[in-house]
Amino acid sequence: MSKIDKDHPKNINEMDIKGFLNNCIRPNTQRNYHSAIKLFYDICFNQKQKFKNIPYTKAEKRLPIVLSVDEVQRMFDVCVNLKHKVILSLLYSCGLRVSELINLKWEHIDRARMVINIIGAKGNKDRQVMLSAVLIPVLECYFLEYKSKVYVLNGQFGLKYSAGSVLQVMKQLGAKANIGKRVWTHQMRHNSFTHMVENGVDINLIQKLAGHNNVKTTLIYTHISGNLISKIQSPLSNIKI
Repeated sequence: MSKIDKDHPKNINEMDIKGFLNNCIRPNTQRNYHSAIKLFYDICFNQKQKFKNIPYTKAEKRLPIVLSVDEVQRMFDVCVNLKHKVILSLLYSCGLRVSELINLKWEHIDRARMVINIIGAKGNKDRQVMLSAVLIPVLECYFLEYKSKVYVLNGQFGLKYSAGSVLQVMKQLGAKANIGKRVWTHQMRHNSFTHMVENGVDINLIQKLAGHNNVKTTLIYTHISGNLISKIQSPLSNIKI
């Protein structure tokens, strides 16, 4: 067999694939590569057997880092740009995903019922979230100044606002507020639901607001609530040290 034939993907053996996957430092990265390569061999060469003895590595289970209410307040305090304030307010007030934020249209905001309709969200599902009364005057001022027509957030040349632009807004506000943690867009969703848990909102209601299929997904916010954890009495409190 020539070197060219030996290096052809269909001739790469199981041990070579294992070696490549084991060089991945992060377990989740290894799992992604595993799925992609397995699908490649299945579709292109019908070689499912190559992965018969290559099990998936266990996924990482890391809890997301959330901001405190005080840290979120500091981001609002330093936010002087009206559009940026609308972005921050919508993300935090109802836990929107970035795709839901940039696809939000004025017609989706129902002031009569005080709800925001999220149309065609993850899994192509519709849901409703609450429209905070505090948000209404901010949206009114924003509409008068920016005059966006269809989408709430308008980008340049009449285009939709981009997810990358939203991320830059979050990073800039986090830096201006001197937040000593990484700040990113999806974190605001985590902040929103974690703070709801801490305020005593029923977990089943939060599940509906988040659009989760299973309440087990929503329960992560009880795990990352610093306020709930800090209120647990340690057994050490009964000991004299």
